[in-house]
Amino acid sequence: MQMIDLREQARRLGTLPKELDNLADEVDRVRAGEISLPVREIAPLAVWAGGLSIRCLLFLDILADSQYAVMKDGAEALADMAETCVQVNTASCLCSDAITGRTDALIYKDADETAETARARLGEASTELRAAADRYRGFTRTLTLRLASSVTRAEDRRLIEAALTGRAKAQGKAGAVPSPAVAPEQTAARRSR
Repeated sequence: MQMIDLREQARRLGTLPKELDNLADEVDRVRAGEISLPVREIAPLAVWAGGLSIRCLLFLDILADSQYAVMKDGAEALADMAETCVQVNTASCLCSDAITGRTDALIYKDADETAETARARLGEASTELRAAADRYRGFTRTLTLRLASSVTRAEDRRLIEAALTGRAKAQGKAGAVPSPAVAPEQTAARRSR
């Protein structure tokens, strides 16, 4: 378990909702247009969503390997955060699918000649992004409130200390396994090297 600055993580988490909302706004703007150049108009959205998806996964990884995981409701929050990462990744995939839906119309005669398929995918992407933004607001608010309360900080400190004590005991038992006997001449030979 890594001991990290949870206040800093809460601050960083707090930047995600605005970025997700900004991306959703841009998705809605492109969706409202003609989408005559699907790769040029939609690919940047898919890349932006993919980048945010990676950031979300990095936050999840950092928090899962920290004291946050053993704090009260930390494991449940991490599970919810993992689902939210999927929402952001889904939005990225929906943007990529919107490109395909629109380029098919430019290549195949029997494809949807309107941009409705692409618009539908972009609408779904926007919905996923806004839902993820709301969930990240909740994660940030909950963590910030826990850190601001001396009662919950004390409760979390006890849980963290118990987890650390449990790991130390487990490592102590593992360390108590006798090592193979080493002959005195092997020990002397190692020292002389």
